[in-house]
Amino acid sequence: MIDHIGLAVTDIARSRAFYEAALAPLGIRTIEVIDPSQTESGGTAVMMGIDEIFFVIADNEAIGEGTHVAFRAPSRDDVDAFHAAAMAAGGRDNGAPGIRERYHPDYYAAFVHDPDGINVEAVCHLAEG
Repeated sequence: MIDHIGLAVTDIARSRAFYEAALAPLGIRTIEVIDPSQTESGGTAVMMGIDEIFFVIADNEAIGEGTHVAFRAPSRDDVDAFHAAAMAAGGRDNGAPGIRERYHPDYYAAFVHDPDGINVEAVCHLAEG
């Protein structure tokens, strides 16, 4: 299952205005805005969704490499297995499996760049158990 998708944009204010207007009829709204001091890229991230975040736009990232898709994993072991399999298949490490507390205390994820440089993530939101 897809957990969320992120797109790199060149003008965060312009893109935010566009997506807020375009997605409002679908019930999608801005849930949170992350300032540059809290993001990996040093840019602003606008987090959108309905009941939970599933669409993110962010600036200060390379178009293409800033494209991001996250797949929801049922367990932390599955996140580890994803990372190992992606690396073995020729992916480039973009963040080893581990907790990303800046998102929430149980956000366990791993990131790889695919052969075209797209940032692919596996994430488990469950507490260790």
